[in-house]
Amino acid sequence: MNTGDLAWVLISAALVWLMTPGLALFYGGLGEKRNLLHTMFVPVLIIGIATLVWFFAGYSLAFGGSGDVIGNLNHILMFDVSFNRSSRGLTIPDGAFALFQGMFPIITAAIITGSVIGRVRIKAMIVFMILWLIVIYSPLAHMVWGGGFLAKLGAIDFAGGTVVHISSGVTGLVLALMIGHRHQSKHIPVRPSYVLIGGALLWVGWFGFNSGSALAANGTAVLALVNTWLASAAAVLTWALAEYYLHQRATLTGITSGGVAGLVAITPAAGFVAPWAAVIMGLIAGFVGFAGITFVKNSFGYDDTLDAFGIHGIGGAVGALLTGVFADKQIGGVAGLISGDASLLWKQLVAILFTVVFAAVGTFILAKITEIIAAPLRLTPEEEAKGYDVIMHDLTVE
Repeated sequence: MNTGDLAWVLISAALVWLMTPGLALFYGGLGEKRNLLHTMFVPVLIIGIATLVWFFAGYSLAFGGSGDVIGNLNHILMFDVSFNRSSRGLTIPDGAFALFQGMFPIITAAIITGSVIGRVRIKAMIVFMILWLIVIYSPLAHMVWGGGFLAKLGAIDFAGGTVVHISSGVTGLVLALMIGHRHQSKHIPVRPSYVLIGGALLWVGWFGFNSGSALAANGTAVLALVNTWLASAAAVLTWALAEYYLHQRATLTGITSGGVAGLVAITPAAGFVAPWAAVIMGLIAGFVGFAGITFVKNSFGYDDTLDAFGIHGIGGAVGALLTGVFADKQIGGVAGLISGDASLLWKQLVAILFTVVFAAVGTFILAKITEIIAAPLRLTPEEEAKGYDVIMHDLTVE
């Protein structure tokens, strides 16, 4: 075991955990006044739900065994998980690996909540998230990072473009379509300062998210952090340009969202591409993220409350695809299109399409099951108009 590597992974795990309270603030600032507290409440609740699901069975299903689709239950309740040695050939013990990986389902599930917050019942949300973490997230993590068939195919995902962002974005879109539009959907961000504070916490946490995915304090970790920094900064600028061109103004909530869009796009590529490629990916991500929450959303007419699909679903897919273009064998050991191997691009496309279909179909089925267990899924028009801050939290935020 290497104490330096262990220290970095433990710190990174704490940084990734911080992303969920950050997302709570980010979403709260973007959301509606009548649901401000509830919008922040739900991601914090997800910390409890996702953590215990990971402890009971999620880790074992994601990283136990060597199946093509899902793991086994050999590590249920963290049974036989060593805190002193590694069974995966790492320089950190299995317990540290399980801890770090356990932060990812928390933020993934929390991202989903933004699509339907304020119109889905909390009981239904809890039931759905438990099912989703077991049936969707854990198999995807196994297929990509646990030696499953997408890994065997040769698709790459450094820190979660498919597992985290595409899966959460597509899930949010399907839920939004199934639950339907808000009855009063026009609103502006109520707390831009919350958006900035939450976005900053997300940003800092993302350095651990991507750099920690090297699972060691080494050159790959440095590369991932540099690429994360560059891509997010570039996306801030292109989002600002797009917003200014369309509306003749650039906003604080906009450019902060642009930074998040850049973070999403670089996530699958952080340890595989050169810094110059990260800048290009960030520049593209800013435009794509802005287009996702404006042109795409308006053209198709879906009501994704806080744009989980526009930023995470579309951004994750673009990032995963561009990883197949810019992956540099001299940098990360895997050759993409620019390094002379076009096959990686096709493998990435297969992984993206599979993740979209798997998450979409699975979400539809799980939502129907949830409806049986905890019907109805959505609030009544009267309850929605009143807002969850009054219904559940017994106060109205001024």
